Amino acid sequence: MTHIPENLSDPLPAEPLAVLEHWLAEAWRRALQPNPNAMVLATSDSHGRPSARVLLCKEVVPRPGYLVFFTNYQSHKGRQLAQNPRAAALLHWDHLHRQVRIEGPVVKAPVADSDAYFASRSWQSRLGAWASAQSEPTASREAMQESLAAAARRFGAPTPGHPGAERDLDVPIPRPPHWGGYHLWAESVELWVEGDARLHDRALWTRTLTARPDGFDPGPWKATRLQP
Repeated sequence: MTHIPENLSDPLPAEPLAVLEHWLAEAWRRALQPNPNAMVLATSDSHGRPSARVLLCKEVVPRPGYLVFFTNYQSHKGRQLAQNPRAAALLHWDHLHRQVRIEGPVVKAPVADSDAYFASRSWQSRLGAWASAQSEPTASREAMQESLAAAARRFGAPTPGHPGAERDLDVPIPRPPHWGGYHLWAESVELWVEGDARLHDRALWTRTLTARPDGFDPGPWKATRLQP
């Protein structure tokens, strides 16, 4: 059965990230793609040169209004965010005929949040965070395997893929200081629903964010319908 998406309500919803949270939950329930939380994240350097990649949106926080993702702070995107702490994100569900765009400033997540999420990852993924200098050149695949083996020796863990490396093994591996979370604060949000004859249902929400030491104080949302 062909899915017919719901149009955006009239008047428009007051909280666009609450709609995103609902859409993401529905995408998880329907399980029509392996990673419903896959998100394109675009960043740029101090000269405005952009780059984009796919990563996972780990949480939507409708109020006060930000998305959460995790990565290596020394990666290409981490270096760009240090130079220009703004980003644009895109989530698209082809089967559900929906799309969301978010733009705004980015700040690092609290240390406690990064620690908690890192501890929830598999021990193999935690080892990988220590073994990989993300985005840096490597001599060979074998060199990366040796880096992983060295990280395993450092923490007294078996090397992933070798005998004794059970998936559910409990190995204490702390979070490396160069790895953690970010909050992408929504300054603008665009919701898109596919329509017949390409008359898509499309709306934009914008607001003002006032900076404070640990984030932002958000102003009210202003919503506008857009032509497709």
